[in-house]
Amino acid sequence: MNNELYAVVGHPICHSKSPRIHSLFAEQTGEPVEYTAVQAPLDGFAATVHQFFENGGKGLNVTVPFKEQAWALAECRAARAEKAGAANTLYQNNEGQLVADNTDGHGLVRDLVANHSIQLKGARVLVLGAGGAVRGVLGPLLEQQPASLTIANRTVAKADALVALFADEAGAATLSACGFEEPGQPFDVIVNGTSASLQGDLPPVRANVIGVGTVVYDMMYSLQTTTFNQWALDNGAVRVFDGLGMLVEQAAESFRVWRGVRPETAPVIDALRDD
Repeated sequence: MNNELYAVVGHPICHSKSPRIHSLFAEQTGEPVEYTAVQAPLDGFAATVHQFFENGGKGLNVTVPFKEQAWALAECRAARAEKAGAANTLYQNNEGQLVADNTDGHGLVRDLVANHSIQLKGARVLVLGAGGAVRGVLGPLLEQQPASLTIANRTVAKADALVALFADEAGAATLSACGFEEPGQPFDVIVNGTSASLQGDLPPVRANVIGVGTVVYDMMYSLQTTTFNQWALDNGAVRVFDGLGMLVEQAAESFRVWRGVRPETAPVIDALRDD
């Protein structure tokens, strides 16, 4: 059986772990997948996508800075992509229409719940940031039925907008917005959805958001402990996780969407940690 072509598209793209992840998935499942990385020009994303599918490509992952463009380009959108306003997974349906999906939130929740046994139901959750990364994970987090979910951001109006957008998905959860320095009580789970760790910076949140048993999750990942996770450890957090598991889990969900087969993620996460 000839391999079928998949790829990740972004700018820059040379650092991407996706080809390694999907190669391990293909090896594990026996699926005929060839997966590469494509760097699209900043002003040429749509042309790159159209050319990929015209040349027989089967599916694309999309990373920064093109996730919003991928969402806008699609003719059909999965429900979890629709409200996220961004897509990280593209494919064509049987009618040849471009379909957008977003597996980021699924990846975060699965890493927390399945890989780390974190109880989100009934938890008090603090999410830092109000950009595209956060917007993409709010729906799946709310599906877990936390007691409350607080979105803290430098510009409170952006967090307020997300509260309004996701109010219909909150269920019994208390959904609220505030500035970074406002939360003054401990949370059960804190998710850093800002990119501050990439620059070695911290969102200006107060240390008293960390209490006994607080779990801290940085959506960024690093060979070393991320800046945010180190801050959390220094202030009493006992369990901190970075976003490598989320990266593998969202990739596995994309693989399932494309191929109808869900790979085992634990060995792939272990392999990446060992790389």
